[in-house]
Amino acid sequence: MRYIRQTLLPEVGTKGQQKLAAAHVIVVGAGGLGVPVLQYLAGAGVGHITVVDADVVEESNLHRQPLYHMGHLGEHKVAAAAAALQHLNPEVRITPIVAWLDPPLARTLVPPADLVLDCADNFAASYTLSDVCYATTTPLITASALDLNGYVAGVCGGVPSLRAVFTGLPKQAPTCTNAGIMGPVVGTMGMLQAQMALATLLGHTPSPLGQMLHFSAAQWRFASFRFDHAPEPAHSLPFVGRGEITAHDTLVDLRTEAPHPFHPAAHHAAAEDLGGLAANQAKQRLVLACSTGLRAYHAALQLTTTWPGGIALLSIPPNL
Repeated sequence: MRYIRQTLLPEVGTKGQQKLAAAHVIVVGAGGLGVPVLQYLAGAGVGHITVVDADVVEESNLHRQPLYHMGHLGEHKVAAAAAALQHLNPEVRITPIVAWLDPPLARTLVPPADLVLDCADNFAASYTLSDVCYATTTPLITASALDLNGYVAGVCGGVPSLRAVFTGLPKQAPTCTNAGIMGPVVGTMGMLQAQMALATLLGHTPSPLGQMLHFSAAQWRFASFRFDHAPEPAHSLPFVGRGEITAHDTLVDLRTEAPHPFHPAAHHAAAEDLGGLAANQAKQRLVLACSTGLRAYHAALQLTTTWPGGIALLSIPPNL
């Protein structure tokens, strides 16, 4: 009886419900996007959900993350979410992982999964997931929300990657911390992610893969387009994990606001001071680090014609 209302739909039925029960999805991020995603996927009976997030519940989260309550403050979100989802649907297996998503972890988690949902709303995590999902042809449902706007898209899994849709990153990007967000806006995008995920797992047509939806709560307007034939960029700047750093790398920490560089061999430098960095350098890899990936990305663009070796980007967890 739990799933009777959705199995009545010819697009689901008994066979569709069996597909959902056999599916394994990964949800990266248990915040404003992840909360509705987790609730609706668990409610729909998706058999195995792995949720990845390193954050703890804070009081400022509660207006847009109603899965949590005051008793969860200070608790890891994945632990609180796993407990709540088991109460919602004990038939679903929940695997919580307290971790900051980086390329090595993504390469471990993604291949066995049927589908991945990017709910991190973080440039480095989004591009990392897109790179791994594109390489493994794993469907990826990605979304972002800020102030009164948001978007959701189905990428990879046989269609172009996120890098084909967003060929570059903005020089500056506000966040929920400094620009604000309304709870229903981010909740709307999360629910759309969940619907896209279920439609992909069930094989609905037209497929949500290759589809972009944008929502403006200020204008009460949805807009959409397809990008099935968007070309992949010829060259891209890869993200790496801290464990992938070698003794031969040149390390630069662009977080001049941080008290110490992220690595003993790294040195602090502002992006505008990197112009002469290539002088007298061997053809070794340059690793540029910052908190979101934005500063590292744009600094790398400036150096691509002068740096003699490869360039990689590293996103630093907030607590380092």
